[in-house]
Formats: sequence, C-alpha cells, structure tokens
Amino acid sequence: MLESDSAARLYSRVADLPIVDAHCHVAVPRIVDNEPWNDIWEVQGQTDHYVWEVMRKRGVPEEKITGDATNREKWNALAEVAPEIAGNPVYDWLHLDLKNRFGIEKAVSGDTADEIWERTSEALQDESMKPQQVLRDMNVEAVCSTDDPADSLEDHRRAAEEISDFRVLPTWRPDNYMCIEQDSWEPSLKSLAEKTDRDLGALPDLLEALRETHEEFDEHGCRASDHGVERAISHRVPEGRASRIYQKARGGEKLKESEVADFKSFMLHQFAAMNRDAGWVTQLHIGAVRDYRHSLYEALGADSGGDVSTLNIDMTKDLQGLLNAFDEEMETVIYCLNPGHYPSIATLTRAFPNVSMGAPWWFNDSPWGIQHQLRVTATVDVLTNHAGMVSDSRKILSYGSRMEMFRRCLCNVLGQMVERGQMPEDVAGETAEHLSYRRPKELFDL
Repeated sequence: MLESDSAARLYSRVADLPIVDAHCHVAVPRIVDNEPWNDIWEVQGQTDHYVWEVMRKRGVPEEKITGDATNREKWNALAEVAPEIAGNPVYDWLHLDLKNRFGIEKAVSGDTADEIWERTSEALQDESMKPQQVLRDMNVEAVCSTDDPADSLEDHRRAAEEISDFRVLPTWRPDNYMCIEQDSWEPSLKSLAEKTDRDLGALPDLLEALRETHEEFDEHGCRASDHGVERAISHRVPEGRASRIYQKARGGEKLKESEVADFKSFMLHQFAAMNRDAGWVTQLHIGAVRDYRHSLYEALGADSGGDVSTLNIDMTKDLQGLLNAFDEEMETVIYCLNPGHYPSIATLTRAFPNVSMGAPWWFNDSPWGIQHQLRVTATVDVLTNHAGMVSDSRKILSYGSRMEMFRRCLCNVLGQMVERGQMPEDVAGETAEHLSYRRPKELFDL
C-alpha cells in the first residue's frame, strides 16, 4: 500500500506510534477478565459480521458461520473460500492479524487451514496472547467501547482499578431511547427505569434518567456519545410537542412519520446539550439502513450482516439545525456509510471549525475507501482536521491491523503529494504523525 519511497519513509515515522481508539465494539469483560481465546475461529470469525457476510457470499452454509458446526469446521470453511475474497479488506485484515500476532505469512486457503489452526491454537495458550498483553503489544493507550445508558459500568470500574498501562473507557450510546418507532423502545425504557429506579411516565422523567446515566458515564471517564442514525434529523422541536408524542407512544398509539421525526430531532438536541455541558464529543454515524435483509434479522437478530447503505439522505438539510445550535460549542464528528456523501460532509466540516470528518466507516474502511476519503477531505476541507482512525472493531486482534491499514493509506496519500511537489516531506511527516496519533488523542481528550 506504500507506492512511493516518500510513502515508505512517512510510514516509518508512524508505524509504531501508540493506538488511541475512540470508537469500537470491544467486549469489555474479555479484557478485564483477561480470558484467553481457544482457537483462531474464536479470534477471527465468532463475533465479526464482516466475516459472516463474505462467507455467505461465497456459498458457505449458515451452519458453518453462525450455526452449530464446530469452530474448526467454521475455520476450515472460511479458509476454503479465503482465496475467493481477495480484494476485500476482510482478506487483508485476516492476513495482517496472522502475520503481526502469530508470525504466520502463509496465505489462508483450504491447503493451509489445518497448519494455521494448529499453529495458532498452540500460540493462543501462551500468556503473551491473552487480551491485555495483546493490547500492550499493539501499543494501545486507550480504547473506547460502545455502551447503552442502561448498561452496568462495573467492568469499566474494574478496568480502571486493575489495569494501569492502558485505558478502557465507555461511550454513551442512547439510540434506543430516541428510536420511538422501534420494538426495542419500550423494553429499553424498562431497563433504564430499573437501573435509575425512576418512573418514566413522562418525558421529563426520561430526560432526567438519561442525564443521571450521562453523569455516571462521565465519572467513569467517558469522553463521547455515539449515535447510529439513518438520518440525523435535527430541526428544532418544542418540548411540549415531544412530550405529547412521548405520551402517545407510551399509550400504544401508532405514530405518524412526522411525529417520529420530531421526537428523534428533539432527543438529539437533548443529547447534544448534555455533551456540550460535559465537554464530550458527539459522534454521528449516519446512513445505515439496519436489518434490510429480513430473513437474516428474523433468524439471527441485529448486527448479523443484513445492513446496507443509502444515498437518499439530505445531509445538509438534516444536520443544519444541530450544527447551528451548537456552533463552536461542542466537538462533533460525522461518519457516513455512503461515500457519495463525502463531498457534502467535507463542505460542512469546512464551514464549522468544531465539526470533523470521521474515519471511513464500515463498508469504506478499505485501502481504496480510506484513500478516497482522505483525498476528498484534503481537497475540500483541511486534512489536519480529520478526526483520525477508529477501529469500529469487535475483534481485539484486529485493532492493530485496522490502524496499520489506515496509517499505510494515509502515508500513501501524503507520499503522492510529496512526489508531486504539493508539500515538503517534513510537513507530510508531521501531518502523518498528527492524524495517526495526536489528533484523535487531543480531540477526544484521551
């Protein structure tokens, strides 16, 4: 991925910098309990819907993906189709993980499946391959999980007390409490009511309960909220209107689309106000159409590989209310799922100094996707204001691989600019170090 001598020299400056991961989906108990992995499937495929999707695409039966087959049968199925997914970043991450963590440089295939299984199974028994030591070896300074306001933060408390050389911090994700039209809304209210010991009979009660959890998260080192929305609708809505919609929904009445939109917009402003007052970053993940493949959702539930992106969003109209309401009052990072939105978002981030382009998200965190987004950001906005990389990963062993891919792509883009005479190499080197490490660390106050 380093296509010039300049790119290679730049990468040598950032390859070993510490990792600050401001957004991922790590299972915090795995880190705190420091439980070892048993086999390579558990490491690579057990929790990763990226892997599941490419296996399904190549005809692997669900039994050998999320079903009752043994882990070794699942690994063999992945290995058998691995040559057929070359070009997809899943292939890149898989091989980087094997190289960097196990010292294995053979290509994964049906012919090498057994050897890799045996070698990795043996290696995983070593103390050096337990989660905490793996994170140390990757030079991780901080990793931020994604947590519902009703979640217990006991594991984060344990992490703060028991782990001294890197930080494991929560991120406040209140999506379930604004998505008033979803079946999960009422159960989420029940969970929040139980945690806070509050009667959520009226909207002010809900807001007070959420503020209570916001303060709790802040006490545990939380530095950001995260919001996964198909559209970031953010026009101003009076509290009285939102309260009437809340009562209507609690009464079991069907809501109009306009009512759903108004409630979501009102809640997003409330979340942002809490973040502003606490000095947190607001992260907006926009454009995922969740559970699009109905059969998959019905069989396996959310996060199983049936989500898609859409271009049918007016980013500028949707975000105008929020960005203007909190102009220069709160750091905001925008992640979008469809790269067709990059030009518009780059103009938004250019217009608002406190708004930043987030890392290429989900379907875009590939070599092509990363470099495309960095070039758009550099051309329209200011590249040094990019928010830097986040892993968005459910797999601890892939943190290093995803950060490495980003850093290589960043250095390749900057190296091309150096080769063309657009910037001196020392300026490119400072930019590479800034975006690889200093920028996310400073932005998220980590």
